[in-house]
Amino acid sequence: MPNHIFINKRIKSFNKKIKVGSDKSISIRSVLLASQAVGTSKISNLLESEDVLNALKIIKKLGINYKKKRNFYYIEGFGLNGFNIKKKTTINAGNSGTLARLILGLLVKSKFVVKLTGDESLSKRDFSRVIKPLKLFGVNIKSKNNSLPIEITGTKFLRPITYDENIGSAQVKSCIILSALNTPGTTIINSKISRNHTELMLKSLNYPIKVKKKVKVDKIFINGLKQFKSFEYNIPGDISSASFFIVLTLLSKKSQIIIEGVNVNKSRIGIIQILNKMGANIKLKNKKLYKGEEVADIHVKSITKLNSINCPSKLNSSAIDEFLIIFLVAAKAYGISKFKDLGEMNKKESKRLDLAIKFLRLIGIKVERFNNDINIHGNPKIMLSKNFEIMNFLKDHRIFFLSCIAALTLGGKWKINDKKSANTSFPQFLKILKFLGANIN
Repeated sequence: MPNHIFINKRIKSFNKKIKVGSDKSISIRSVLLASQAVGTSKISNLLESEDVLNALKIIKKLGINYKKKRNFYYIEGFGLNGFNIKKKTTINAGNSGTLARLILGLLVKSKFVVKLTGDESLSKRDFSRVIKPLKLFGVNIKSKNNSLPIEITGTKFLRPITYDENIGSAQVKSCIILSALNTPGTTIINSKISRNHTELMLKSLNYPIKVKKKVKVDKIFINGLKQFKSFEYNIPGDISSASFFIVLTLLSKKSQIIIEGVNVNKSRIGIIQILNKMGANIKLKNKKLYKGEEVADIHVKSITKLNSINCPSKLNSSAIDEFLIIFLVAAKAYGISKFKDLGEMNKKESKRLDLAIKFLRLIGIKVERFNNDINIHGNPKIMLSKNFEIMNFLKDHRIFFLSCIAALTLGGKWKINDKKSANTSFPQFLKILKFLGANIN
């Protein structure tokens, strides 16, 4: 099977209702927490992407059994520190920074060495941000240059810590929270606000975790060594996956879409807030609360005029995975859009800020860069006719998705390589595009 696609035509008008892939962040967390619960958890609508399947492979290698029946995954846990590790073990997190950082938090009592590896992209990412707090807990951890591979050996003598998480990283915060589950006493995290799925999931399990909200910081208290029972969880749709169809609709003529059952947690909807500030008309309907998470249908209509934005940096953490596709909207907007403090984009699967600038310039958009700030000079009349080839050397799934949406809305003849990268987070992406009428070869 070829690992590339061709798009030679813009998408025609559409009026459709779709469902996107399940939330990847919640899928990974549900697998990991089920592995630490007492009893058999039942998870429905689990995202079957490479990142989540790697989470299942890891818990199985660590001695946790699971099985699938129809649309349900059953995971048998034996409580905290319930992994059955009898010798030095190697586990592979693939491309997932979330999985890699969170699983380290669950290995703080491992009697044997566990070696954590990942793919080429993940192996280039910085793990110092979790290595530092893990060492404060008393965990034995070894790494060259603060990157993968990492060897971790747990300790019986874990000590609670107080930690200031100043990055705004849910992965770092969650690693500390999961470490605290096996630690006697109370661990305290002063966390810059970021997505809060781990806290909400633990609260839904009646775990003694408390969150005191301040203006820019969440003060989180976790009492360790408290067992929790198995659970049932129905995973909602992923806002990150929905974002590409939101923008496809906005930039297509006379089109509208309803994306059903999407997780619209307030820490994740920065893209909707930003795009509405730019003149979009995105509405959330049929809202409901599920285990602390807000879920809704997203209604989007295309629009003929989009305005530039001076994007408030306070929205960065809630849109960090969506800025690539937001920049495409800025490329079609009237005026100069300004974005600040985006250095965290370069800590993702690839150096996304660097690649975003390169991509925008490739399609003829003027971009000014000032360290981690950028100005995008919009061109509402942009219409491409050239040939483009996107190589995607680091196999970043969001670069692949961005390229497809650009090809379908801006025109031109595109060869987009590495379609397999879609399997990382959203295997049904191309299928849904074709359902909407996209001509993809």
